[in-house]
Amino acid sequence: MRTAYKCRAYPNPEQAAIFGRTFGCVRLVWNKTLAERHRAWHADGRRTSYKEADAALTAWKKTENLAFLNEVSSVPLQQALRHQHAAFVNFFAGRARFPRFKSRNARQSAHFTRSAFRMRDGELRVAKTSAPLVFVWSFDEVALAALDPTMVVISREPDGRWYVTFVASAHRKVRNARTDFLHRTSTNLVRHADTIVIEDLNVSGMVRNRRVARAISDCGWGEFRRQLEYKCRRAGRTLVVIDRLYPSSKICSACGHRLAELSLSTRAWTCPGCRTRHDRDVNAAKNILAAGRAVAGDTPGDVCGADVRRQGSSLPQSAVKQKRPRREP
Repeated sequence: MRTAYKCRAYPNPEQAAIFGRTFGCVRLVWNKTLAERHRAWHADGRRTSYKEADAALTAWKKTENLAFLNEVSSVPLQQALRHQHAAFVNFFAGRARFPRFKSRNARQSAHFTRSAFRMRDGELRVAKTSAPLVFVWSFDEVALAALDPTMVVISREPDGRWYVTFVASAHRKVRNARTDFLHRTSTNLVRHADTIVIEDLNVSGMVRNRRVARAISDCGWGEFRRQLEYKCRRAGRTLVVIDRLYPSSKICSACGHRLAELSLSTRAWTCPGCRTRHDRDVNAAKNILAAGRAVAGDTPGDVCGADVRRQGSSLPQSAVKQKRPRREP
């Protein structure tokens, strides 16, 4: 996921001339590559790969007629090939219409990746230009000095107005926030609990469901377990892992009654035995904690259900009929 910030730009005459030549070269590469794709398809019935288009661009630069392509930054030219290749992939997949030739009278643009620009202290310098590009920043909620764009797009509208667009990878910010939350939560648990009990979730299988894959991935359950495991080892805490087959949602945490069936859509239920009203997730958490504490030896008694496992060298055989070991004097 990416976020873009589009601002008015005011290039000086030198920059305007360089960007104008770059627009022309980008348009030429796009149209010439598109024409070659047309010819290859109609003559031989074959598609043109990105590798073939890139090799053709390298050969064009070595010819006398197209040697001027070397006068502009090569990055926007390479980006034009990548965008055209992606456009054809989307076309053949039925997600977009057939790519069209570019006109000099339409909006012009050039895409510069990290290797072709430098952003420092709010100043933008683009390849082949000698001075910073002047632009107006109007996003008060975002600190320009802290902006770390992955791409910069220089564009000119048909009416002559110039713009610069900063593209940032917003997913990186989300990922950093998630990682920070997981570290804080796992550290807090390890500091305040001697025994921590979790369920052995089949995360890799759950993310195959397209309806919930994004939500599960955002939770970071696999990473959370990894952090708990190494932090518990380091702090000398006990981490008990409940087997994924343990019916924690179906068992009444008050009387132990077990339901025969419980659909995933049922988020709350009333126990037929003791008439206790349960929230599905809260009830499951109580059962998981009770099973883990019994295995860890914190509480006496039996735990009915599937197997549970404890992290470490000493692994209990089963959660069924677990007894506290007798201590020798």
